[in-house]
Amino acid sequence: MVSRGLGLFLLCGLLGLVAAAHDADNWPQFRGAGGDGHADEQNPPLQWSESENIVWKTPIHDAGWSSPVIWGRQIWLTTARPDGRELFAVCLDRATGKILHDVKVFAVAQPEAISGANTYASPTPLIEAGRVFVHFGTYGTACLDTQTGAVLWRRDDIHCDHHVGPGSSLASAGNLLVFHMDGTDEQYVIALDKATGKTVWKTPRSADFTGLHPQIRKAFSTPAVAVVGDHEELVCTGGFAVMGYEARTGRELWKARFVGWSTAVRPVCGQGLAFIGTDCERPQLWAVRLGGQGDVTDTRVVWKLTRHMPATVSPLLADGLLYVITDQGQASCIAAATGNVVWEQKLPGTYGASPVLVAGGILFCGRNGGTTVVAPGREYKQIAVNTLDGTIMASPAVADNALFIRTKTDLYRIGKR
Repeated sequence: MVSRGLGLFLLCGLLGLVAAAHDADNWPQFRGAGGDGHADEQNPPLQWSESENIVWKTPIHDAGWSSPVIWGRQIWLTTARPDGRELFAVCLDRATGKILHDVKVFAVAQPEAISGANTYASPTPLIEAGRVFVHFGTYGTACLDTQTGAVLWRRDDIHCDHHVGPGSSLASAGNLLVFHMDGTDEQYVIALDKATGKTVWKTPRSADFTGLHPQIRKAFSTPAVAVVGDHEELVCTGGFAVMGYEARTGRELWKARFVGWSTAVRPVCGQGLAFIGTDCERPQLWAVRLGGQGDVTDTRVVWKLTRHMPATVSPLLADGLLYVITDQGQASCIAAATGNVVWEQKLPGTYGASPVLVAGGILFCGRNGGTTVVAPGREYKQIAVNTLDGTIMASPAVADNALFIRTKTDLYRIGKR
């Protein structure tokens, strides 16, 4: 006879498998369900062009670099007027590409100037069953009903001076919506209640900015969530330090100090390590052992790489190997445990989108519309080179055995017809 406790354990495990099977066909946040660029149980084509394997192509109005997020038959992304005065959430049907909702979420009276390489809709939304969360940095954060498009709550009182526009995307920790606000004036991490939008905690950055110019206090990274022992930690890279926070309370657990600012790299975690980018001008990649307490700069930094490291593009970790690409197109494969470089290869073009692993291929999407597909492994092997019309800065999404790639003007569904 099965005990009540064991029965409950087995039931929870079964429900977890069902949920995982369902979630495998969703893409709920920047870089997928795990925030790490892995697309499980998917088999899209790895070759395409404007005339091959395009299921549909839908124009998206105005300007945005946010990546698409997917739940069920819906795809959501954000866009904004080029002058930043109107900010939108757009929903498309996954099967047909038809636009289902186009909601003006915020009107902005006096937007700040931004970099010509950025947009007012660069942060990626986060989606769950029945609700989607959109984020425009200092200009506002909101929750929408996915069926009706109605705005359930808005926050337009969470501010910082991004200086060149918003860039940090949303992360999920249980019932909390978490994001960075690393500006020239204020630097903090904040968590909102998903149901109400109310602030649950707000933790100022503890980096020492004494004597530093305000412009080099900012950053554009996105939180990574790591399970350490019996709790979740948020790994949050800011200017001049990366911090680990207790997800439930926002309490700072540890930090590692570095010299660097304006990084947009989202950390990835695995093998007990967090892999973080440090700087926009002279970027380094660090491996920091998780689970520390206090200042761990001299005790838990396992290795550092200073050559050919990314300032914008997040790393991909698979089978003990890290794959990175610089903004200028220098790709590297690195042994995650040691930091030893396994191979290097120059790819054509420049890069801003983060790579995705799917169907035995790693997708490196270039700003020129080209995507180089590389086989994972200890030897460099190119599978395909594909080209779309237009600029790619948004990281691709994967669901329903298809790729969803956003260019400057359009959203594509790439799949087997």
